[in-house]
Amino acid sequence: MIEAEVHQRLRALLREQGEPQWPHHLTMARLVARALRLGRSALIQTGGASAYRGDHRLSYLMSALIWPEPAVLVLPQSLHGRLLQADLPNLLHRLPMVKPVQSGQRWPSPDYRGLLITDPDSWFQSKLEGQGHFPAAVATLIDGADQVESWVRSHLTRSLDETDWAALMLAYPSQQASIRDLRVRITHASFQHPVNPYDCYLLDTPEQDLLQTLYGLLSDTPWQQDALPPNWRRFWSQLNQPDALTWVQVDRQQGRFTLHCAPADIAPRLMPIWDQQPVVLMGAAVDLDSEAAAYRQQLGLGDLTCLKFAPDRHHDSIQLYLPDRLPMPNTRHFQTAALKEIRKLLQRPVARQHLTVVLVGDTPLKGQIGSILAAEFGSRVRVEALTLAENGILVCSWAYWQRHQLSLPCPHQLIITTLPLPSLENPLVAGRVAHYKRHRQDWFRLYLLPAAIRQLQLAIAPVQVSQGHVALLDNRVSYRSYGRQILSALSPAACSSYLDASLDLPDILGDPPLS
Repeated sequence: MIEAEVHQRLRALLREQGEPQWPHHLTMARLVARALRLGRSALIQTGGASAYRGDHRLSYLMSALIWPEPAVLVLPQSLHGRLLQADLPNLLHRLPMVKPVQSGQRWPSPDYRGLLITDPDSWFQSKLEGQGHFPAAVATLIDGADQVESWVRSHLTRSLDETDWAALMLAYPSQQASIRDLRVRITHASFQHPVNPYDCYLLDTPEQDLLQTLYGLLSDTPWQQDALPPNWRRFWSQLNQPDALTWVQVDRQQGRFTLHCAPADIAPRLMPIWDQQPVVLMGAAVDLDSEAAAYRQQLGLGDLTCLKFAPDRHHDSIQLYLPDRLPMPNTRHFQTAALKEIRKLLQRPVARQHLTVVLVGDTPLKGQIGSILAAEFGSRVRVEALTLAENGILVCSWAYWQRHQLSLPCPHQLIITTLPLPSLENPLVAGRVAHYKRHRQDWFRLYLLPAAIRQLQLAIAPVQVSQGHVALLDNRVSYRSYGRQILSALSPAACSSYLDASLDLPDILGDPPLS
């Protein structure tokens, strides 16, 4: 069987290269090989540190190359260069068989029997829109399961900007005055919303009515029912779907707005796709539960084999500082207390020698903390910058850190001001929560908490690699019922509620006790 051959060849390769850091290579390779042989989908959680280092890629590449049938590998474009120029040539040099490998945005030819490497945008676009660029029934490996939801939501979002309004007036010259008038009214209604940090707002009933008035006007125009530009056609189609989420993004400085529409629930769109071929999804940390029930529900995944690897307690452990009795994040005393703790942490020897990252989810608070720290620590402090001193202090949002952490050095200290629970003040979050409420589902356990845990595990992965220090200044982990799940996501960790000179914490805790 292919599992035995993959196991044998990978074990020989690992012995040749020396003892690997990651202990799960053989298990993962056998599981991927088994999924390919049986045509049964699988979901594998590799752990944040191993995914950050890329340890798991050797395992699934070995299986994909030994598998005699064609296969597709979907992974972010940023990883293609390393894969094609280093990982794959090294493997192909050591394997006796020659399996063709290509990269591209569609299947090379009907009789191609090799491995095709493609990017998520191309694969999901083809599948969601029925373009047929990738044949059905071809086994598909997806590396980056943590990002599938954002990839799909981005692709399914339909947008209209000022260029689309110009195209609409050109398509309907007899209605230019009416279109211009409705656009002005929508602009006025959009700019009446109070300012928020996100510059976006769910469309209220008056704005929805204006859009429907516009659509009715264009539909009644003689001889021009089919003149609707493609972007407008896609937007209307999405808008008329049940549970559509519609919002406006406002640029107050330029006096412009952009309309967006996306499905609140992407599972119905994805379910037919998973049925077309066996899929092996691989991600760092998609769910605390090994069966990934919440993640599977979000993506419409049915019955499949699930496996979650435990983190390596020797190589992936962190030292976790949980200061006790800090004010809660939603109180007026929190900023002062958090700044005091941050100053203490930045005065430690590790911060004077290595990079420290301060994660701040609140946009105004991020700017305030950056300014205050810059006044005290000078040019070492940068707010969302890629050029940093060796002992720099980076203040950034969760989104910025997730987007750039692979291109930045591993920090030896990560300071988390507040948990990355999606804010209900964000209109898009509020819109999705409203969708869960309409269906009488537990929006916190199914949406907010899994999203926060996933982001936490991805954020600390570089610190696990450096075996550094994480400080969590959000006391909700000690006083809320979900605190144990948050702490479990951060394990293995040596946990303490106080700082000493070295932060030498001997007790490794899989499930630290709550205060």
